[in-house]
Parts: sequence; structure tokens; C-alpha cells
Amino acid sequence: MTKTATGTLRRGGAVKAISHLRVLAFMSALVPMIAGCSTMAQDVHVDGTVWQPDEQTAYPTGHWDVLGGQNLLVQWTAFDNMSLIDGSALPTAPYHVDWQRIGQQPWARNVILGLATYPSEPKARANVAKLVTQSLDIARVPVPLHVTGYYFPVEVDPTWKDVSAFAARLADLPRPLWITVYDQSNIGPVPLADWMQTWLPPDVGVFFQDGCGVYAREPRIARQYLDVLSERFGKQRIRVIAEAFRPAGGETFRPATADEIRPQLLAYKGYSVYLFDGPHYVSDSTIRLLAPEASAHKGF
Repeated sequence: MTKTATGTLRRGGAVKAISHLRVLAFMSALVPMIAGCSTMAQDVHVDGTVWQPDEQTAYPTGHWDVLGGQNLLVQWTAFDNMSLIDGSALPTAPYHVDWQRIGQQPWARNVILGLATYPSEPKARANVAKLVTQSLDIARVPVPLHVTGYYFPVEVDPTWKDVSAFAARLADLPRPLWITVYDQSNIGPVPLADWMQTWLPPDVGVFFQDGCGVYAREPRIARQYLDVLSERFGKQRIRVIAEAFRPAGGETFRPATADEIRPQLLAYKGYSVYLFDGPHYVSDSTIRLLAPEASAHKGF
């Protein structure tokens, strides 16, 4: 005799001794399993990708548009007193970026152009006035991109005591203007919103770093931050950076897996989500796992 999940199948043409009740019970148990598999397999969506230019990723390639991302946030176009854009007053960087090519990519149909910074956060915060001057020079140079806004790459968190002076300098920069805020100290959504309300100019948008990449919080908690910030400042001014990396020991990081990224993107549904960062951490193989249906549809 051969056992089946629903009863005993007798040989020689005998009837199947299958209980209808047992069939129903089996099907009832199967439904949530199927639903769970469906949830795990569903495509997730992003609106954009962040790119932190360096020599390693000077020629960024990827299919982030398969996830829906048609917007690119370039973190900076000048760093350490060097420019990635020809024609500015700054010396050119030691590597070249093909902006013409980037402007033709499906994941860069709309670009928020990062301006001038120092990658060292303490140095950047200590030189805001100088970076504003450099940024104004960068912003005047034509680029072959569909620029929809600007990003001032000096990151802000509640430990910055002189943030009001920083905020005053933002008035000189071109609009639409975006900045980044993070909360590694974990003061909480409402205290963070209260603090931001004391200095954030009313015409400046915020990219909130979710903190998942450094295990500062879980996606569900990051969602609470988004809800509070959106209620306080308006949803159109709040976007979220989903950190697509995880600690790899010491001060190094590794790409997050699709299983690690998926809960972030599901938690932030309804908000404008940007992956940080595509060229370094989100490979094509990860994209296929995050969006199997869209990947198959596009033959990718």
C-alpha cells in the first residue's frame, strides 16, 4: 500500500478511502502556507537609488529600474575640494564620470544632484560655509541630466549642537533642496520631529536614513519615524533611505541580502523609498530576488 497525505490508495481498482473532512482540513492548512509563499515572492518597489560616487563605482551599472526606481540621488558631485563635473572652479577629481551616459539610464530619468562635501562628517560640519560656496559653483555648471532638485551632503543628527547655523546657510542654496537626517542616538520619532521643527527651513525636504544598515532599529520602528515626520512636516517633504548594507566586522560593511532588504521595503510601503546605495550594495542578483515577476517580465 502507498500512503498519501489524504488517506490510503488501495490497489486493484479499489475505491479511495479518503475522508472529505480530512481533505478539507488539509486544504485549510494549505491555504495560509500558499499565502505565505505568495507574500514572500511578491515584488517590492522603490522610487529611487542613491549613488555615492567613488573610483570603484565611477561607471555605475545595474537594473534598479526593475524595482521601479527611475530617480537617482547622486550623493555628491564635489568632495575634498575636487569636482566630478568639468567646468567648475574646483580641480577635477582623479577619476572621470560619464554624466552623458548616466543621464540616459532608465534608473536616472530624474536626478537629485548632490553638491559639495567632505566625506568626513566632522570636517563637513565644520566647513559648511565653504561647502555652500563650492556647491553654488557646482550648481551653476550645466550637466546632461534631468535635474529635479539638489542635495546638500552634510548629514544632520540630534548630536549637532550648531545645527541652527547650518540651517541658516541653506537659504543660499538652489531649490528644490534636500538634506539627510538620521537618529543613531535613538531619541525616538516624536523627540526627533520636535528637534527638527526648531531649525528645519519650511522649503527643505528630508531624506530620513532608516538605520537598519547599522542595526539602529528595525523596519517597523523606522516606519513609525516616517509616520511622525510626515504628519509633522508633510508627506511630500519626507523620503526614506533604505540602507542596503549590513556590518561585516570592524568598520566594514557587506551588501544586505534580499531577505534582509525585503522587510524594509514592505514596511515603508506608501512612502518614497531610495536604496543606499545601488552601485555598491544592490546587485542584479539581489534585484531578481526582490522583484522576480518584474525581472521575468523584462527578460532580465
